[in-house]
Amino acid sequence: MAEPPVANAKKPNPTAHLKTVPQEREMRDRIRAEAFQFAKSIDRSKQLTKPALQQLGENLLRETGLDQQYLGFAMVAISNEFWRDQVSAIDFKRRLLLLPHCLKNAEGCPADYDEFGLDCRKCGACEVADFKTKAEDLGYKVLVSEGTPIVLKIIVSGHVDAIVGVACLNVLEKAIDKILLAGIPCVAAPLLSSNCRSTSVDNDWVFDLIGLKTAPPERVTKTYVHLMRASNQMFEVAELNKLAPRQRAKPPLTPNPSPRGRGESELDPLQQHEAIAYDWLMQGGKRSRPFITLAAYDALKGGKGTLSADGVDLSDPVKRAALAIETFHKASLVHDDIEDDDSYRYGQATLHRQYGIGTAINVGDYLIGLGYRLVSRERKVIGSDAAADILDKLADAHLKLSEGQGAELLWRDAKDKQITALDAMKIYALKTSPAFEAALYSGIRLAGPVEAYEKMITDFSRHLGVAFQILNDLKDWQGDSDNKLVAGQDVLSGRPTLLLALALETLTGGDREELLTIAQGEHPRQSQNLLPRVKQLFTKADIFEKAEKLVEKYRARTEAIADAVEPTELRELLYYLVDTVLDHPEPAEVEAPPQFVSLTLPLVQV
Repeated sequence: MAEPPVANAKKPNPTAHLKTVPQEREMRDRIRAEAFQFAKSIDRSKQLTKPALQQLGENLLRETGLDQQYLGFAMVAISNEFWRDQVSAIDFKRRLLLLPHCLKNAEGCPADYDEFGLDCRKCGACEVADFKTKAEDLGYKVLVSEGTPIVLKIIVSGHVDAIVGVACLNVLEKAIDKILLAGIPCVAAPLLSSNCRSTSVDNDWVFDLIGLKTAPPERVTKTYVHLMRASNQMFEVAELNKLAPRQRAKPPLTPNPSPRGRGESELDPLQQHEAIAYDWLMQGGKRSRPFITLAAYDALKGGKGTLSADGVDLSDPVKRAALAIETFHKASLVHDDIEDDDSYRYGQATLHRQYGIGTAINVGDYLIGLGYRLVSRERKVIGSDAAADILDKLADAHLKLSEGQGAELLWRDAKDKQITALDAMKIYALKTSPAFEAALYSGIRLAGPVEAYEKMITDFSRHLGVAFQILNDLKDWQGDSDNKLVAGQDVLSGRPTLLLALALETLTGGDREELLTIAQGEHPRQSQNLLPRVKQLFTKADIFEKAEKLVEKYRARTEAIADAVEPTELRELLYYLVDTVLDHPEPAEVEAPPQFVSLTLPLVQV
């Protein structure tokens, strides 16, 4: 049986020039037929990655003598055959049909947009209504929107188990990484063009995909969706209050309540403070750290959670340890936002902007205490040695984080803004890596002895954390709808970033002096007018390209460490973490950033 390339295969080369949809129906049908035969020998028990899929697509086109410009189309066709049986076996009521708004009738469409996309009405003027009617009659949930992250959130929330999508090859290429990595059964029909206005699709192909229905397949592909759901569900009201019962107030009846919205008279000060802390803990984010703990534990227990929802066997003590990781993370975000005076987090005002600095500091302290208590009170169940080891690792992570943040603050407040790339990466290793290390360590230690993994955990987490922080620097120049809504905020806030350090090491003469003057806050221009100039200086020094190369360097190091890890389930998890934490499908095309970016509902991340 043919096997796709290993999970940590290097990222494929850009395929922008390989996204041609065959214009002749005969050619499209031929590629689909070839993909059907080609996919028969693929081992469906193993995850299909984007690099593996690209290799399979190249092989198909080469063996059939077809032009490589059809690579993107061939990849979609092969992916469809890989997932066809698994999508077919899922109940219609557990499927989502994702349609693009560009299929609508551009002239006179009566539909409005809501926060989830196009609110389509069954007017019969375009294919959208036809597909929507067919799918809804079968029991599908239907979403008329673009992209995948909103879909991923729906999947992780537990509402659907499979996706049938219609999109242009540009969108599908961006979606493949996330969809495949998450292991979400998905089939798709490519649009016949990418002009985003009144395009078309092979209607019979879409109807065929919507109507897929068979018995469950013998082989099921591994997926982390079940464990991602378990991580996400810990922050739902009922589960959170079971794992960490409130001491001062009855749990709210609805998720993510606003303490202020209840009315000050309804809660006394102690209850209100607790409500603010729990509300903040339930706020969004990827929740990747508690997921790491749960998934590492599951991997060393045989990886059953990657095969089915029934295989997820996580006791409350294990969940509480994972929850503790997130309480520390959320506390660090509160304090970090105060120290940097950030304006936004999770798409809304930061906690200190809502409630004042004093209250926010105290909420952070409260969450730290809550995290330690979640682990310490489980010592009789998980064992005193295991509890002590985990608490020691949490304390070590807390100290390292404080050291890294302290070094950043001292640099920020110093008059001399000189900084080297090595200094910046030392700060990154202290600020970001400890959380990954504590999460991974906790999961492994809960499963048993950890001595054989300790060096691996430290080295892997350090390289992963540094690469993640460099990506975050690049992301800052594009704005960030999950956290910061102000693009270029690192420059405005005077943070010691690697981008700045690289620029100071590369630029010479007047350019270097000007950048140093900006960093020291001594430039005569107003701050918002400095961002285009900083962007020009960074571009002149090739800083964005250098940062991308460093990300790939650290990525390679994490993969090399993962290569030597046993058992297979843990090694595959490490590969998955590299691909998801360092998810950056395309190098940042950095433009002069606007001061504010759109507040439209983001395409939500997992």
